Amino acid sequence: MPRQKLRASFRDPSGYLYQDSSGRLIRYVSRAYAADYDFLMSSGLYQTLQEQGLMIAHNEIDKKSKDSDCYKLLQPQIVEFISYPYEWSFSQLKDAALTTIKIQKLALARGMVLKDASAYNIQFVNGRPMLIDTLSFELYQLNEPWVAYRQFCQHFLAPLALAAYVDIRLLKLLREYIDGIPLDLASSLLPAKTRFKPGLSLNIHLHARSQRKYADPKKFKKPKVSSRSLQNLVHSLETVVGSLKWKPANTEWGEYYTFTNYSDPAFKAKATIVSKMIKKAKPASVWDLGANTGEFSRLASQQGIFTVAADVDPVAVEKNYLRVKRQAESSILPLLLDLTSPSPNLGWASQERESLAERGPAYLIMALALIHHLAISNNVPLAEVARYFSKLGKYLVIEFVPKEDSQVQKLLVSRKDIFDNYNQSGFEATFSQHYDLIESAKVKNSRRTIYLFKAK
Repeated sequence: MPRQKLRASFRDPSGYLYQDSSGRLIRYVSRAYAADYDFLMSSGLYQTLQEQGLMIAHNEIDKKSKDSDCYKLLQPQIVEFISYPYEWSFSQLKDAALTTIKIQKLALARGMVLKDASAYNIQFVNGRPMLIDTLSFELYQLNEPWVAYRQFCQHFLAPLALAAYVDIRLLKLLREYIDGIPLDLASSLLPAKTRFKPGLSLNIHLHARSQRKYADPKKFKKPKVSSRSLQNLVHSLETVVGSLKWKPANTEWGEYYTFTNYSDPAFKAKATIVSKMIKKAKPASVWDLGANTGEFSRLASQQGIFTVAADVDPVAVEKNYLRVKRQAESSILPLLLDLTSPSPNLGWASQERESLAERGPAYLIMALALIHHLAISNNVPLAEVARYFSKLGKYLVIEFVPKEDSQVQKLLVSRKDIFDNYNQSGFEATFSQHYDLIESAKVKNSRRTIYLFKAK
């Protein structure tokens, strides 16, 4: 039976990923990559990357195939959740870039280079960025330019520079340009002062100009790049990426827990209820949708349950990730997601990058202090919310916030109340079409109710 490649694994002739008949994830290594693979393993580079926590591990497994092109079969470490660069905060993308540069430096020291500097080859594993593509390396050829230089600039440097110097929302361009933001576009959007920043001038503005100049193959002559020049280039990229900073201004959601209408007793009561419901569901994984800075996400992650903490606000997600780094948390993954426009299927044949739903289902979905924003701020009918959530996870912990709540009153100040079905009985009747109710609990000193549902 022919192997079924994973939909995102088709671009590299060196090999691909597939699932075998038992469901194991297997990396196929072709004979064309034999020399590079053997050098990766014998040079000490693989061991160094393992020791420094920079690349996922793999085991070689016995071949049971007569495929003459098959050199090795590897069983890689499983990544709990595949996320994409357009779902990362500023510091996540920056750390992924610096990790890529560090790997390139270590590779050069061992006689290899990264032939592929795609941001999609980095995933957050146990709270830190790691390379997941074993076949990203090739033997270094003296005086050859770095083949992945443009890719690194498009996937990492350009979006980071645009976020730092123009607007954090420009990181969303990575969803439109999944092969990286074109350098001529980045150059045109960046302010004039960046042309006087040596790292940005060289690696974005002049780089973009050279791409235009040598777009005609007849005019292009491949340059010779000495090993010293290549090392200097990598150092330049590391310096400029390291210097880029985004100072987030406080937002309504980034400061949500400072200004929430929850009293301390109500906040503690809510945490107690949610914690009990998590324990009752006994989830293997949790997606906290509308997680803000992850206060309630940690009720799950601190129990060792892998938790995706997703929010639409870049400030909240940035703060959450910086806390993950600071406290070395290994079971929580902050992500930037807009539930009113969740990540769709993208790429070749609309199948290369999976939608949020296709990366599920999670065992437990949490939606705390979220339903009123979806139903009232964004006019999403309760029936649509219930239907979508039921496809994302087996269990649901959800907080109903009634119209009498001050947070809902704020939403209704500047608009007509057309939400006749937005009440507790309407909520319960609607969600009961997709779920069985396990239990509910009123939050003391508030008007809110928290429910634990199981999808039908």
